[in-house]
Amino acid sequence: MRGIKFGIVLVAMLMAVSPADAKKVMSDEQIKQAIIQESIDSYYGNCPCPYNTTSNGRSCGRRSAYSRPGGESPLCYASGVTKEMVRDFKARP
Repeated sequence: MRGIKFGIVLVAMLMAVSPADAKKVMSDEQIKQAIIQESIDSYYGNCPCPYNTTSNGRSCGRRSAYSRPGGESPLCYASGVTKEMVRDFKARP
């Protein structure tokens, strides 16, 4: 019975945490990965980054949007995420 009560209290506490508070708990590296995922998710197509795969399962490589000059430039690597991007992500409501 104690375990059930503890579980209920834990779930209630987690539900009380706002998304803004959850961002404060995330490390900068986790935030960078979230920013990269948002960038990839917003790309129309299946080859935003060199490490993605085409519809037939082949590596995108140099055919990716990231590798082509001009046009869209999705974020694919943590090195492309600036401190300002991390700061802006943390400031979102």
